[in-house]
Amino acid sequence: MNLSTEQLAELLAGIARSQQAIIDAIESENGGWRNTHLLPKLNTAANMRLATPRLLDIPSRILLRSQGRVAMDVATISRALAEATGGATSATNPPSAASIPQAASLAAPVAAVAGVAAVAATESSPVGSDSNDLGNFFDS
Repeated sequence: MNLSTEQLAELLAGIARSQQAIIDAIESENGGWRNTHLLPKLNTAANMRLATPRLLDIPSRILLRSQGRVAMDVATISRALAEATGGATSATNPPSAASIPQAASLAAPVAAVAGVAAVAATESSPVGSDSNDLGNFFDS
């Protein structure tokens, strides 16, 4: 079986949608689970330190992006796959005009969601045990 880049992108988008349904179910049962447990782990799995995603990072980046307001569309996923494999977007599957402004960068929207997770993680963890630590300034 041969899959085109767009078919693979649709498959990855569908998998992310089903994973998002599971995440939403857990979040409705345990409020705060998403920010406390999921986002830090998902940010690590997405390997956001790399500007160019590897094939290994793309599914996690898609799921991480779906934690925000706007999930990744098929055209953006196709471009990320082409970028990860070292190829450019093919002439047979040009991006639609509606998707170009939304997908200026794969990393920027995901980094915004990851930044929220980083802030949530640092606010929930103790900074230090030293009473003279500036991190404890706001605790008193």
